[in-house]
Amino acid sequence: MTNRVPPTLPAAVDESRQWARLMGMAMLGEIPGDGVDRAALTLLDRQARRLLIEWATEAGLTVSVDEMNNLFLRHEGLEPGAAPVLTGSHMDSQPNGGRFDGIWGVVAALEAVQAIRDAGLTTRRPIEVVAWTNEEGGRFAPGCMGSMAWSGHSASTTWDGVADLHGTTFRAALEEQMAAEADLPRRPLGPVGAARPSAYIEAHIEQGPLLEADMLDIGVVTGIQGSRWFVVDVAGRSDHAGTAPVSLRQDAVQEMVRIVNALNTLTHDPADVLRFTVGRVEVHPNTSNSVADRVRFTIDLRHPDADILREKGDAIAGTVQAALRHCTATVTERFTAMPTAFQELVPDAVEAAAEALGLRSLRMASGAFHDAQFLVPVCPSGMIFVPSRGGISHHPSEYTSPEQLAAGTRVLAATVWDLANR
Repeated sequence: MTNRVPPTLPAAVDESRQWARLMGMAMLGEIPGDGVDRAALTLLDRQARRLLIEWATEAGLTVSVDEMNNLFLRHEGLEPGAAPVLTGSHMDSQPNGGRFDGIWGVVAALEAVQAIRDAGLTTRRPIEVVAWTNEEGGRFAPGCMGSMAWSGHSASTTWDGVADLHGTTFRAALEEQMAAEADLPRRPLGPVGAARPSAYIEAHIEQGPLLEADMLDIGVVTGIQGSRWFVVDVAGRSDHAGTAPVSLRQDAVQEMVRIVNALNTLTHDPADVLRFTVGRVEVHPNTSNSVADRVRFTIDLRHPDADILREKGDAIAGTVQAALRHCTATVTERFTAMPTAFQELVPDAVEAAAEALGLRSLRMASGAFHDAQFLVPVCPSGMIFVPSRGGISHHPSEYTSPEQLAAGTRVLAATVWDLANR
C-alpha cells in the first residue's frame, strides 16, 4: 500500500465539505447542547436520507433501497459485474445523541467515493455506500436490524411486532417509510449475486478514550466484543401509597431494586472488562402515590470473551428468580451477538493506508457493537476509528474535530480505492 496511494487522492478529500455536510445533518433532529435526536424510520430520518441522496446523485452515484429500507449509493467500476466494495454506517441517533455517531461513517463513505472520482481515479470494482436501517435500537430494539436482515443473521420479519414507546410497530413504521420513498429504485435484500461484496469497511468515531489518550490518529479495529440484551418484566400489585402496609405490598419497583443489586453482584468484574447496564425502566402506573404493579427494564451485557458472555448471560434468569420476594418476573433475551474477529484483509489494508499517509494508528477492539459485526460471515470486514473527545458518545457533547474526521476519511478513501482495485 505504501507506494499505491495515488498522490491526488488524499488532497481530494474535502475537509470543509465533509464538515458542512455533517453540520447540515445535525440540524435534522437538533437538540440543545449540540445534540441530535433522529430516530429510525421517522420524518427526520427521511429528510436526512433525501439530503444524502441529493448529494450522492449530484456526485454521479445511483440510488437503490431494499425491503429493510437499507439505502445504497453506487459508484460504478470498470467491471460492473465484479463484487463491489461496501462502505457505510447508519444515520439514526440515540434520543440524546451526538452529531457524529453513525452519520460520520455514511458521510465519510460518500466523501471517500467523491474524492476518488474528483481525483480522476477509476476502480476495477464498483463501490457502494450503504446507510443501514435502525442501527441504534433507540426507537425499536434491538439495534442493527437492517444489517442483521441483509446478512441473513435474522429474517426480515423478525421484529415486525416490536413497538416503540408510542405503540407504533417496526413493521408499520417500515411500511410508512417505504411508501414515502416509493420513487426510489428497489433491489433484492441481501448479498444476492453481483451484490455480494468483496469487502466491507465502516468508519466510526471511537466512542472511547484510547486514541485521544495516546494521541493517535486512527484506530485499526480488529473485532467487536459480544452483546446480549434482555428484558425483565416484574409483575406485582398496585396499592395506595398511604394505606397499604409495606410488609403486605407486592411492590414491583422494590423488587426491581433487589434484582438489580443481585445482577450487580453476578456481573462484578475486578478487571472492569465486563459491561452490565440497565438502560431503560418503565413503571406502571407511574404515579407518585401508588405502589407500582409492573416494571419492565432492559439489560445490556457485553464482554469480548464468548465463554464469559455465555456464562454470565445464562445466569441472568436464575439470578432474577432468586432475588424475588413478593412478585413474579419473566426474563426474555431479545438480542445476541457473540464476539467477532475481523479477517485480516481489511484491518491490514487500513493499517497500511494509515502508514502511507503518515498517520499514527493502533490496533484495537470495539467495545460498542456495529453493523460491521454482522457482515463478517458475508465478506472480509473491518472498521476505522477516529478519536472521540473525552471518550464521550451517545451524548450531545460528543465531538471529533474536522481535522480528525478528515484524516479518517483519507484513510477510508485510500483503503476503499485499494480494495476496489484488487
